[in-house]
Amino acid sequence: MKQVERFFRQAATIAGKDLAIELATGEIVTTSGFFAVLVAVIASLAFHVGITSAQGVAPGVIWVAVAFASVLAIGRSWQREREDGALLGLLVLPLSRAALFAGKALSIAIFVWIVEIIVVPVTALLFAVDLLEVGPGLLLISLAATPGIAAVGTLFGAMTVRTRARDLVLASVFFPLLAPTLLAAVAGTRELFGGAPLDELFDYVAIMGVFGVVFTAGGIGMFETLIDG
Repeated sequence: MKQVERFFRQAATIAGKDLAIELATGEIVTTSGFFAVLVAVIASLAFHVGITSAQGVAPGVIWVAVAFASVLAIGRSWQREREDGALLGLLVLPLSRAALFAGKALSIAIFVWIVEIIVVPVTALLFAVDLLEVGPGLLLISLAATPGIAAVGTLFGAMTVRTRARDLVLASVFFPLLAPTLLAAVAGTRELFGGAPLDELFDYVAIMGVFGVVFTAGGIGMFETLIDG
């Protein structure tokens, strides 16, 4: 019991550190949010040809914007650890590698959620989506999709943190592994925008939930090997 309590306390400390830095600088949320909004605006100009087709395009716009913005957020989060030997300082602390992974994943999940909070209303406005009607369903899909995004990003962000072309390598491995979550999120959001009730979204939510659990468990198990290798 004490080990579990210590694990959660250490993870909360790591996440709190990242959030405190972000509150002081605002660079991750600002850059990622701006990029996501820019993607949504460009897509609205390119694909908005009517209310019916627009609501079919909007789900893809939301999740593509979130996916690309997540790469920026993940890359910058790990770049902070690389600067001035911060990562080495973390590794010499009496801190479990699993707790380090969990704390980083939690902070990245929060950053991604904030980006989603920014980009979803913008996309809804640009594509004339009734956010009051679809809001609960979007919240459910977001809660299911974001942990998987954060877990994959944390795991492979750690793997690429020491490489020179880390952003390119991260994107190369991040998007293929994220495909199940993104496809389920887009499909579920499309069904939601088409008028499907919440109970018809549970298959998509289950796919995203399973993906998140698998990569969170895998990350906790593999993180020590990756970060110490």
